Amino acid sequence: MDSNTLKDEWKENKLFISRLIVLSILTIFFALILVNQLYKLQILEYQEFTDLSQGNRLKLQPLAPTRGLIKDRNGIILADNIPNWELVLTPEEVNDLDFTLDRLIGLKLIDESYKPRLKNLISSHRQFEPIVISDLSEDQLAIFSVRRHQFPGVNIREGLSRYYPHNQLAAHAIGYVSSISIDELRNIDVSQYAATSVIGKIGIEKNYENQLFGSSGYHHEVVNAQGRVLQDELYTDASSLTQAFNTEFSYKLPKPGKNIITSIDADLQRISENAMGDLRGAVVVLNSNTGDILAIVSSPSYNLNLLAQGISVEGFSQLSNDTDKPLFNRALLGTYPPGSIVKPFLGLGALDSNLIDDDTRPVCSGFFVLPNQDHRYRDWKISGHGSINLHQAIVESCDVFFYELAINMGIEGINNYLRLFGFGENLDLDFSNDAKGIVPSREWKERNFNNFSDKIWYPGETVITGIGQGFTLATPIQIAFANSIIANKGVGFKPRLIIGYEDNLTGEIELIPREESKIINIRDEHWDYVREAMRDVVIDQRGTSFTVMNDVNYSVAGKTGTIQVFSVGQDEFYEEEELEEHLRDHGIFMAFAPYDKPEISISVIVENMGSSSLQAVPIARKILDYYFNEKQLN
Repeated sequence: MDSNTLKDEWKENKLFISRLIVLSILTIFFALILVNQLYKLQILEYQEFTDLSQGNRLKLQPLAPTRGLIKDRNGIILADNIPNWELVLTPEEVNDLDFTLDRLIGLKLIDESYKPRLKNLISSHRQFEPIVISDLSEDQLAIFSVRRHQFPGVNIREGLSRYYPHNQLAAHAIGYVSSISIDELRNIDVSQYAATSVIGKIGIEKNYENQLFGSSGYHHEVVNAQGRVLQDELYTDASSLTQAFNTEFSYKLPKPGKNIITSIDADLQRISENAMGDLRGAVVVLNSNTGDILAIVSSPSYNLNLLAQGISVEGFSQLSNDTDKPLFNRALLGTYPPGSIVKPFLGLGALDSNLIDDDTRPVCSGFFVLPNQDHRYRDWKISGHGSINLHQAIVESCDVFFYELAINMGIEGINNYLRLFGFGENLDLDFSNDAKGIVPSREWKERNFNNFSDKIWYPGETVITGIGQGFTLATPIQIAFANSIIANKGVGFKPRLIIGYEDNLTGEIELIPREESKIINIRDEHWDYVREAMRDVVIDQRGTSFTVMNDVNYSVAGKTGTIQVFSVGQDEFYEEEELEEHLRDHGIFMAFAPYDKPEISISVIVENMGSSSLQAVPIARKILDYYFNEKQLN
């Protein structure tokens, strides 16, 4: 081997070694970089990336507050909460919403008619918010539990549902809760209602929603990759989470709603509803010294639990379209011609205006005729009452006396005095809307009719207004309130249903002061005169409620009224029992007792069952008998 060959090999070896050294250095360099990066990720920045990863394992869960209870004046619970299981859907975890809902419908876990509403409800919430889509019975819970793995994004949780232990008792006053509608979602703080799906719909449940609801809380839940909650006691509070994940987590307890204390006497309410039975009509019983509503009945009624626990669209439609209108609140919204109920009020107005006195004695021959007219306005008593004064006209309910009195007062005078007692006005109740009714006048007629001839006020319309017929309309609660003003000789306390609040945690009670709303300045002798006449309606043998009320063991004053539904010509007569039921007269009765020191004022209206003495007075007696006999003993 020559020297040149050796030299070339040496050069090649040297070059190889140089390249190997460079490659080794580069390998070591990159290895150091990799080790450094691993050190940085695993040691230096471990906590940062651990914290970032918690979004996959932690979920902010809203906590629903406990809804406040509704109680009667003696502490009896009228609206309660009971434990239940809820079916909850988290939209972002559901791959195919329609498919999921259809499968739940197929298992009868939700009603098919709810699907459109549920889809609207789900779309209105944020995708990560769990939404209650149904309450589950024990059987439904078992059906879902064995198939739970088939429904990603759907879970079950413990909750509370509204329960009305007395079913339909005071239904129209209490109201009910049901699923939140799309319109309601626009008017509420959605974040507050993230953990519940119901809201008050009518009555106390609606009008005191803010007080009953309270405020929501929240906590963090640990979930697995499939979104299932990990049932690990380590993570049941914020401090455990902080310790486990080395970061701060907040926890807010929900604040329960306030309990509402109502003026209702549950026992008296039940007696009143039982007295009304299956008849259509209303009862209102007021404490005449405070305005407290002790009982309020609208009949027929409905089972609150039927609506609160979920009624199908078809079921609700049947209830809504029932010809007896069980959902309609007759006590507050039902407007009826008051009939002869107006006679004591017009009598007071005439006495106060010095239009009449006790010696004013027109002759009732069974009918009344306006000057220069032929039309006869008949009295209920065909033979007439003869010469009669105001006292006896109230006792016997003489129509002719009040036909003539109405003409003397004029429609404006009638309007003014009836309005003094709250007729034709909203009572601005504390738990629901009420109807104004109508107290007619020339101005009212001109404003409410279109045709020129219809705008004219005719004398004959004044005549029939004198006996509470024609355009005049009043609600049962207006009648009870106006009657309480007579009982108190001019002082009226605004009707109220809410008398206080109870703190759900401490039990502390805050009472609401009563509100005096009417003071009518009429001389005591006029109040006494009309009150005595109303007393004789009950104890005078000629009184229109004597037959039913004369043997009671407490003192009572009242006035009956019959509302003619079916009209006939002036020379025509009819047998009421031959008419179809919806054409028969309504009966009305108002009363206060005891006579000397009134405690309660009551109004009763019974639809299409004939004169007041047939149904309304007996119903009132059952209620009064209980109040002054059985209730006092208890």
